[in-house]
Amino acid sequence: MQLKKGILKGFNEANYLAVVCLENSGRAYLEDVQVSRSLPASQMQAGRSVVILFWNEYNAREAVVISVYS
Repeated sequence: MQLKKGILKGFNEANYLAVVCLENSGRAYLEDVQVSRSLPASQMQAGRSVVILFWNEYNAREAVVISVYS
């Protein structure tokens, strides 16, 4: 497991998936990242910082946004 910081670029409230840019990754975006259902949709605003848990750092499909902060 590994934790990484990122910036929220988009959020789909219907299926709780996010688009994030990892810190220090330039313009590389991860799409369709699962978001913990414990996070209120109202907090998922583009530009906010997020913490992403990677179960397998080589497979972004196994990542989950677990926290959002300013």
